[in-house]
Formats: sequence, structure tokens, C-alpha cells
Amino acid sequence: TKLGSAESREHVFQTGELVVDDERKEVTVDGETVRMTPVEYKIVKFLMENRGLVFSSSQIYENVWNEPSYGADNIVAVHIRHIREKIEVDPSNPRYVTVVWGKGYKIEAGV
Repeated sequence: TKLGSAESREHVFQTGELVVDDERKEVTVDGETVRMTPVEYKIVKFLMENRGLVFSSSQIYENVWNEPSYGADNIVAVHIRHIREKIEVDPSNPRYVTVVWGKGYKIEAGV
């Protein structure tokens, strides 16, 4: 497919200035490429594909690692913290990856 065609755009997910380009396996914020580990990328992509929906740590783990999530809450929390450090202007007051207390994490649909 030609770059910029409508077909290739379905691999691009955006909310605010956060963009995931799944063809390039690239995350950008404010036009700047963000270096991520493969797992961090998969978490961001999963949440971006499901913008506005809340997922528990277990659901995130099972969708990203493709295995049962026995005691995975801390593993997911650590990855979320690293992601926030990379994509948020103020990681302690996140705009993109937000927590819904008692339920899980989500990426807002329109920031």
C-alpha cells in the first residue's frame, strides 16, 4: 500500500498528540518518536485500539502476554509507570494513560 492511503491509516491510532503507527511499530508524542520496549509498545497499542475502555491489570496482562495472569498486577503497574515516564509531560498527573480506581487502566478517547 502507498503511504498516506486510506488503507494504511487504519494502522494508525491517535488520541491528542499521542500516536501509535502499527505499520512502523512506532509511538510518537508531539511528533517526537518515543523509544519503547516491545512489551511497552504492546500495552500502548492494546489500550489505543480500545480507547475509552477500562481494562484490569489481569486483562492487560492476558492480552499482551497471551497467558494467564496469576499475580500480574505489579508487573503491569511497573510497565504502566515506565510508559507514563516516556509519554506523559507530567507522569504523576497523566493525560493519556489514566487509572480508574478499583477497575484498571485506560487511554482516553479524546485528550
